[in-house]
Amino acid sequence: MRRRTGAVPVGELRLSLRAAEAPQHQRCSVVVEEIEGLLRVYKDGHVERFPVVPEVPCTWLPELEVISGDVVIDPSTRVWARLYAPIAPPRGKLPALVYFHGGGFCVGSAAWRCYHEFLAKVASRAGCLIMSVNYRLSLRTPSGRLRRRHRRREVDPAAGHPRPGTDSMVVEPLRLRKGLPRGDSAGATITHNVSLQIGSRLRGVVLIQPFFGGEARTSSESMAVPPGSALNLAASDAYWRLSRKACKADAAPYLVCIAETDILRDRDMDFCRAMKRAGNTVEAVMHAGVGHAFQVLNSSRVSQSRAQEMISQLRSFLRR
Repeated sequence: MRRRTGAVPVGELRLSLRAAEAPQHQRCSVVVEEIEGLLRVYKDGHVERFPVVPEVPCTWLPELEVISGDVVIDPSTRVWARLYAPIAPPRGKLPALVYFHGGGFCVGSAAWRCYHEFLAKVASRAGCLIMSVNYRLSLRTPSGRLRRRHRRREVDPAAGHPRPGTDSMVVEPLRLRKGLPRGDSAGATITHNVSLQIGSRLRGVVLIQPFFGGEARTSSESMAVPPGSALNLAASDAYWRLSRKACKADAAPYLVCIAETDILRDRDMDFCRAMKRAGNTVEAVMHAGVGHAFQVLNSSRVSQSRAQEMISQLRSFLRR
């Protein structure tokens, strides 16, 4: 049975849906799942992902006060990461972030322009080192194995090996157990699962609009999706099918960023309450008037203002 969801509303998103006009898979014509404009899954397991967001090299820097480079984490799995560091850092040791991008576990890249721009700003304005992990995407394996893969070496930046020309002095401080894991959407869910394996040894954990799904509808999932939202209910359900929530005491302090008009808002708030009931320290921040992934996919004045608020909140959290 083929499942097809409508195109994600683009509004002011920096997406080019014309790039989604890719040739259909020839070996098998049976499509079992499709998120229009983003990806198509065939019965034989083949997956087509459409390049709707442009990718940029590490040498393209929107922030002049930042340097960037790419490193290989695991050549056998082709997992790599993009590093960011401020050129003129403040005195003392800089806090380190290990970042996991969003994309419903199925799409996304550390090279996506929207993430590159955002993380360069974070490195510059929050004064920190960042390792953005380009992890292996889902769909080639049964969904239940996805998160188990993300708990192992495939997302362990300590295994990194710099590419030729990359400054190893930037690589060395970015060790997962000494850093602060962070991610948005599906990347936040990965961040949560990775952090549970390490526990209170971490300085803290930052989750931005974490992606959790379920069968029972929440109030925020039932509300109308505002124009320009990066996620609608049909796409959220499809991602969740293609790719579960865990709480545990003895975890590091959490900062959870929630978007007011995000359909995931109620699930994110439920997650925060569950974490607190389990004895964890959780600070939840609500960003008013913005939707899912506003910090990377919406260029409106309100979104940019809220993104700057988010960076300031992150800076304060890093320095506690």
